[in-house]
Amino acid sequence: MHRFRLTHPLNGLVKGLELFGLMVILLATFVASGQDVAQMIADRRVDLSDLLLLFLYLEVLAMIGAYLQTGRLPVRFPIYIGIIALARYLVIEIKDLETWKMLAVGVTMLLLAATVLALRYGHLKLPYPENDAERERIGKDD
Repeated sequence: MHRFRLTHPLNGLVKGLELFGLMVILLATFVASGQDVAQMIADRRVDLSDLLLLFLYLEVLAMIGAYLQTGRLPVRFPIYIGIIALARYLVIEIKDLETWKMLAVGVTMLLLAATVLALRYGHLKLPYPENDAERERIGKDD
C-alpha cells in the first residue's frame, strides 16, 4: 500500500506560526523565571511554592525542547505541568482550603498520575509506528 502525502501551501505558514508561538512562549518563560528568581533574591528567601514554580518553568522548557527535537508534543508534558501546578496550589493554599477541596486536588493529582502511567504502559505495550515504512509493514501483517 502506497501512501501519498499531500502538502498544502499553508503548511509552511502554519509551521512558521508554530515556531513563532514557541519562541514567544520560550522568551516569556525565560522572563517569568528570571523575574521569580530576582524576587527570591530580593526576598532572600525560597519557599517550596517557589521551587515548584521553577519546576513548572522547567517543564515548559522541556516541552518546547521536545517539540523542537521531534516535531511532536508528548501529551505527558502538559499532564506533568498540571500535576506540579496542583501541588503548588495545594502548598500555597493549604491553610485556607476546606477538607473537601484538599481531597479534590489530591484525587485530581492521583488521576493525572494514573493517566501518565496508563500512557507509558500503552506506549510500551502498544507502540505505534514511527515512520511510513513501519506503518506499511504493519499494514501488510493484518
